[in-house]
Amino acid sequence: MEEHPPVRGLDVGRVTGWLRANLSDLAEPFRFELIAAGGSNLTYRVADAAGTTVALRRPPEGQALATAHDVDREWRIMSALGTSGAAAVPACLARCDDPEVTGASFYVMGFVDGLIIRSRAEADALSEGEARRATDALLGAQVDFHTLDLAEVGLTDLGRHDSYVGRQLKRWKAQVERADARPVPLVHELHARLAERIPPERARPALAHGDYRFDNVVLDEDYSMAAILDWELCTTGDPIADFAWSVQYWADPGEDLTWLPDAPTTSPTFPRRAEVIRAYETATGFDLSDYPFYEAFSWWKQACIVEGAYARRLKGSQGGMAQAGPVSAIADRVDAMLDRADALLAALD
Repeated sequence: MEEHPPVRGLDVGRVTGWLRANLSDLAEPFRFELIAAGGSNLTYRVADAAGTTVALRRPPEGQALATAHDVDREWRIMSALGTSGAAAVPACLARCDDPEVTGASFYVMGFVDGLIIRSRAEADALSEGEARRATDALLGAQVDFHTLDLAEVGLTDLGRHDSYVGRQLKRWKAQVERADARPVPLVHELHARLAERIPPERARPALAHGDYRFDNVVLDEDYSMAAILDWELCTTGDPIADFAWSVQYWADPGEDLTWLPDAPTTSPTFPRRAEVIRAYETATGFDLSDYPFYEAFSWWKQACIVEGAYARRLKGSQGGMAQAGPVSAIADRVDAMLDRADALLAALD
């Protein structure tokens, strides 16, 4: 029997057989490489003997929180967007729903080469004009899928169309309770205060990506949009709330608490967050008067997500790749984010 070098999260022998049966254009042998994925779905670069490269996506190892890593859902969304040409997404090639192959469902998509801006150093390498084109591409693509007619792409039934923030509040509070890593009373206190203040939805339901930012997109060499990745958290709902979430990743220079440890937008080549917010408001015509509420809600939600990461680290899971630093630092970060949400919400009183 042919031996295959081990790759974390994959039964390489069985996956090789599945690729042979389902993607006959690929030539053996295959080389598998895990791409950094944190606590998200795991992504692998798969190169064949002829130099063709594809990407394989599967859920994290171990028990994932409910619906948080749904590759079947991601496959459906990208297939609909790609077939209709409504958004730049990788080509969907083949899907496996048999967990006997490698322990979970997975799918294979085209591998999109290009620039992924992940760090301040990568951002500093761009001129001001290049950074502006990258910004326009990121924002323009989000405007497009936030104003998309769901019926035209066959995604009307992807999720409920009402009470997006209410659903999110319920979901992420439940995730913290299910993780049960430690008492976090401020999660519950803020949940109650936020639930009392949910504003009316001022835009029609749209695709809410759920984690849209520079390191989840691929840019072409001219800094236009090549592909939007990581649709695993996507649902239908309030596009304004989805934008408010994503723009919190847009850290400004000098901020003491940021969502990304090395945020590229702190580079002086990039515009500031306030300018991005104004540009989105102008492009969509949406009423952003409730943005301060959504900002507070976003910090609370991010704290809940990081609390989930803390719980997984306590249990020994590290997602796609190893993470440096003491586990206690993650809990401290959750507490700081909850304090920020508390202050932002208090400012609305």
